[in-house]
Amino acid sequence: MKNKIILFWVIVILTIISIVCISLKPARLGLDLKGGSRIVIEAQTTETIAKITQDMMDALKATIDRRINPQGVAEITIQQIGEKKLLIEIPTDSDLKTVREKLSQTAELEFKKPVLDDKDNILGWESSGLTGSDLERAEEGTDNAGRWQVQLSFNGQGARKFAKLTKEFRGLPIAIYFNGESISEPVVQAEITGGKAEITGSFTREQVKEMVDLLNAGALPVPAKILEENAVSPTLGIDSLNQSKFAGILGLGVVMLFMLFYYRVPGLIADIALIIYSLIVFAIFNVTGVTLTLAGIAGYILSIGMAVDANILIFERTKEELKSGRTLFTAINTGFDRAFTSIFDSNMSTIITCVILYFLGSNIVKGFALTLAVGVLISMFSAITVTKNFMHIMFGTGQLKNPALFGLKEADINDAYQAAETKREKAKFGVLD
Repeated sequence: MKNKIILFWVIVILTIISIVCISLKPARLGLDLKGGSRIVIEAQTTETIAKITQDMMDALKATIDRRINPQGVAEITIQQIGEKKLLIEIPTDSDLKTVREKLSQTAELEFKKPVLDDKDNILGWESSGLTGSDLERAEEGTDNAGRWQVQLSFNGQGARKFAKLTKEFRGLPIAIYFNGESISEPVVQAEITGGKAEITGSFTREQVKEMVDLLNAGALPVPAKILEENAVSPTLGIDSLNQSKFAGILGLGVVMLFMLFYYRVPGLIADIALIIYSLIVFAIFNVTGVTLTLAGIAGYILSIGMAVDANILIFERTKEELKSGRTLFTAINTGFDRAFTSIFDSNMSTIITCVILYFLGSNIVKGFALTLAVGVLISMFSAITVTKNFMHIMFGTGQLKNPALFGLKEADINDAYQAAETKREKAKFGVLD
C-alpha cells in the first residue's frame, strides 16, 4: 500500500505540472485554424549546375523540411510549383526571421588542411575532401569548462578520412569552415580514429543549436532564392476551432456520465483518470511544440475514446471476477491482467497504423497520426496505472460489501461467494466437481 500511496502522489504531481504547462504555454494552432505566411522560393542554376532536375527539387524539398521542421511537429506545408519553385506555408506562431535565414543558408561544412612551405609555415588552406556529406550526426554539447560546442559523428567513410587527416597533420592546425567562413582552427594533438570531432569556439547555445539543425538537415542540393512572401488566411478559422472544442467537451461529458451511471464508483475513478489523461496529453503537445490542426484535434479526441475503451474492458473483466467469488483485491488485479492483453494488442495495432501514416502521409495526415499515437501511449498509462492505483486505494483488499458500487446485484455476489466457499470446503476433503 505504501508504494501505491507514493504512485498516487506522483500522479498528482504530474497532473499539477500538466496544468501549469497548459496555463503558461498556449497551444500552437495550424494554418487551417490560425493562418500564417506563404513563402515562394526558386532553385537557382550555377556554373556547375546547368539544369534543375526533379531529383534536385525532391532533395531540396526534403532538406528544407528537415531545416524548418526538425521535430516534424510544426505542420509546415511544402509543395512544388512548376519545375523550379517551392511553395512553403508556415503557421503564424513560427519565427519567420529564423525560417528565412535557414532557407538562405547553404549549411556547407568543410575541413581544410594547411598548405605548408619548406619550414612548415602555413601559407593557406585547401580542401581535405572531408565535408558535411561525410557527417552522420551533429549534436549539441559542452566541454569541460561548460562552453557550448558542436559534437560531430562521421559515417564510416568520413571516419576514415578524418583519421587520415589527423594522422597526417598531427601537431598542426586544421581549419573547419561553415558556410564558407572559418569558425575554428584546432591543433591536432593525435590521430583520431573514433570518427568523432568537436567544433569549439565562443558560441552561444542558440548558435550551436542552429548549426546542429542545419548540419543534420544537410546542405541545400542547389541554391535557392526567396521570390515572395505574403500572409495566408486560415482555411477554417476560429468558428471551426470553437465547434471542435464544443464537440470535444460535449463528447467527453457524455462519456463521463455514461461511465458514472453504468459502472458507478469505478466509473467515477475512470472519469478522474480520463481528466488526468487529457491534461497530460495536452501538456505534452504544448511542451513539445506540436501544432494542432483540425485533423490533429480529431486524433486527440479519438485517443480519448480509446482511453475509455480500455477502462470498459478492465471493468467488465473485474465484474466477471467478482461474480466468480473472488475478493476485491484479487478481482481488480486479475481483471487488469486479463484485460491488458486486449488493450495492448488494440493499442499497438493503432500505433503501427499511426507510424505508417506518419512516414508516408502528408503533413496534415502526420499531425493526425502524431496526436493519436501520443494519446494512445498515454492512455495505456492512465488505464493501467492511474485507474488501477486509484481502485486499490479506494476499495482496499477485502470482500465487496456494497455490490451496487460496481453496478452489481447483491444476490449475484452472495451466490458467488457461497459457491466459492463451497468449492473450497469440498477441496479440503478431496471432493472434485
